[in-house]
Amino acid sequence: MTIKALTLGAALAATAGLPALAQQSWTMTTTWPSSLELIETDKKFVELANKLTAGELSIEFFEGGALVPAGEVFGAVESGTIQAGGDWPGYWAGRDAAFSPLATTPSLFNAVDYVNWIQQWGGADLYNEIYGNYGMVYLPYGVTNNESGFRTNEPIVTLDDLQGKRLRLSGLEQGKLLERLGGNQVSMAGGEIYQALERGVIDGAEFSTPNVDWSAGFQQVTDYWATPGWHQSASIFGVMINKASWDALSPETQEKLQIAADATLLWSLAFTEKRATEAYAEFNEAVEINRYDDETLAQVQSMANEVIIETACENPNSAKVYLSMIEYLEDYAQWRDASAPYNLGRSPDGPDAQALRDCM
Repeated sequence: MTIKALTLGAALAATAGLPALAQQSWTMTTTWPSSLELIETDKKFVELANKLTAGELSIEFFEGGALVPAGEVFGAVESGTIQAGGDWPGYWAGRDAAFSPLATTPSLFNAVDYVNWIQQWGGADLYNEIYGNYGMVYLPYGVTNNESGFRTNEPIVTLDDLQGKRLRLSGLEQGKLLERLGGNQVSMAGGEIYQALERGVIDGAEFSTPNVDWSAGFQQVTDYWATPGWHQSASIFGVMINKASWDALSPETQEKLQIAADATLLWSLAFTEKRATEAYAEFNEAVEINRYDDETLAQVQSMANEVIIETACENPNSAKVYLSMIEYLEDYAQWRDASAPYNLGRSPDGPDAQALRDCM
C-alpha cells in the first residue's frame, strides 16, 4: 500500500465517526429585474455554485425587487436578512467613494484590465477590504466592456452637443465629468429610464452594453446613439456575501464558490461581447449611430484624469483603489505596448500615479 493510500485511509477513519455537516440554505437576490439581461450573469453564478456545492450549500435566487428594492440589497446583506446579493458596486458610492472605481472607470480600464487586476494585481483584496468594512465578503463574477453611450432624440457628435443636456448617467466621477463637459447628470434607476425618455423628462440616457440597452427597449424611444461610452470604459459585477454566513461555510465550500465566481467572470466577458455584437447590428437598423472622433476622446481622457485625481484625493479608500489601478496599468504597459498591436487593448494615458500618492 502506498503512503498516499495510507494517509487517505487514516483521514477517512478519523472522520468516519463525525457527524456530516448539514447542507446550508442561502437566499440571494440581485439589483436587476428579470427584464434586464444583466441578470443572466447572476443566474449563471447561482447555477454553477449550486452544481459545485451540491449537498453542502443550496442558493435560492430571487430576481431584483422580489424581496427588497434594488437600493436596499446592500443593507439586506449587511444585516444578514439575506445571505447574498448580486450588485454593481457603483450603486454604493454614497457609502464610500471607493465603490465607484470598484465598479467602473471613466476612460481608463477595459474589461481585460479589470480581470487582470482582480486576478493577479491585488484587486480582489481591495474588493474584500472595502466590502469588509460593512461585514461582507465580495466575489467579482461579471465583467462587461465599455458601455454603449448616450441614447437621445437629438444627435450628439461633438462635446458641444452635450451643452445643457439633462442626461441620465450613473457614477460619481462620471457625473462630475459630464458637468465639466457642460451636461447635467440625472440619477435614476434603470427601470425608470424608458418612461423618462418617452415622456421627455430627460434629454438622453446611458445604461449599459448594447444588448442590455436593447432588452430595455431604448430603441423604441430614441433615434440617436453616441458612441463610444467614454463614461464607463468597463464594468464589474459580483456577489456581496454576509461575512457571518461566509464564515459558517467550510473552506472547501468557500473555494467552490470562488471557482464558480471565476468561471462566471470568464463566461460573462464572452457572453456579453457576443450579445453586444448582435445587439449592435439590431441598433444599426433602428437608430442613427454617431462616433466621437479621436481628438474628442483625447480631450475627454484628459478631463477624466483630472476628475479621477480630484475625486480620489477626497477619500483615502478611493485613492488607494485608484493608485493600485494606475500602478497595474504602468506595470502591464511594459509588455502590452511591446506586444502591440497583438495584445489586450490599449495602455491609456491615465492619471499620474504620483499625484495619487501625494494626496494619500
